[in-house]
Amino acid sequence: MNPRLISIVNPCYNEEGNVREMYEAIKALFEELPHYRYEHIFIDNASKDGTARILREIAAADPRVKVIFNTRNFGHVRSPVYAITQATGDAVVVLACDFQEPPSLIPVLLAHWEAGAKIVVAVKTDSDEPGFFYFVRDRYYKFLERIADVGIVNQTTGFGVYDKAVIEGIRRINDPYPFFRGLLAEIGFEPVQVPYKQARRLRGITSQNFYTLYDIAFLGIVNHSKVPLRLAAMLGLLMSSLSLFAALGYLAAKLLFWDRFQLGIAPILIGFFFMSSVQLFFVGILGEYIGSIYTQVRHHPLVFEKERINF
Repeated sequence: MNPRLISIVNPCYNEEGNVREMYEAIKALFEELPHYRYEHIFIDNASKDGTARILREIAAADPRVKVIFNTRNFGHVRSPVYAITQATGDAVVVLACDFQEPPSLIPVLLAHWEAGAKIVVAVKTDSDEPGFFYFVRDRYYKFLERIADVGIVNQTTGFGVYDKAVIEGIRRINDPYPFFRGLLAEIGFEPVQVPYKQARRLRGITSQNFYTLYDIAFLGIVNHSKVPLRLAAMLGLLMSSLSLFAALGYLAAKLLFWDRFQLGIAPILIGFFFMSSVQLFFVGILGEYIGSIYTQVRHHPLVFEKERINF
């Protein structure tokens, strides 16, 4: 019987300092796992440095390395999911190319998959990133866990092993702007969680910034929860009721103390700016949902390829 095929997927953008070392690490790892065959898929998001050149050199020397070059940078949401859907293995391993997620953990993840798990995710129990960012991420995922319609695993970056049945499910969902962890929850297999400590980036500078983090945070909310919309409706009802009671109170005070009670401009201004800010906040929430609907309706491909090698 042929050894089972494992697909390793590495999304990368401006990772010239890491891609060759990642290739060598995966190659050395599978030399210790001779009962598996493997393919190593890199998807390059139109890097501006020497990443593409190095990937061409690696792929020319090793046919197990497959490379997809995107026509432009399609972001950290769409590109990795597209690469996953191009994998042909019995299981797919996804990890970033910056060595924050240790390749040495892959045999442990594969052992859980061999034991029958369809989804095996690595979960951060500690991190070398600044404590503030780790705390904010933890609070966000706990909040998302509470409001989401599906069970989303806390503190996972997507690093894990996914059975081909899970990959087929992702292909069938065919979401043009997917929240990967939400897709896994939608498919419904119970995930096995493996703890690890996240290291600092080995080389280079992260491409993530406030906007990209904000984007993925709201993507998780609008794709998998209706709570903000319902909260807006309930808060609107509550605020209108309070406004009505306040208006009746002012009316009663004016009628009872006609000559002494002065309404003044301050309550009017405070009430006006408060209600305006509440409205703008929930208009923004509504805009996020409308933007998500617009993206779904357009149904563009996840990425456009410029070139692929060794497929």
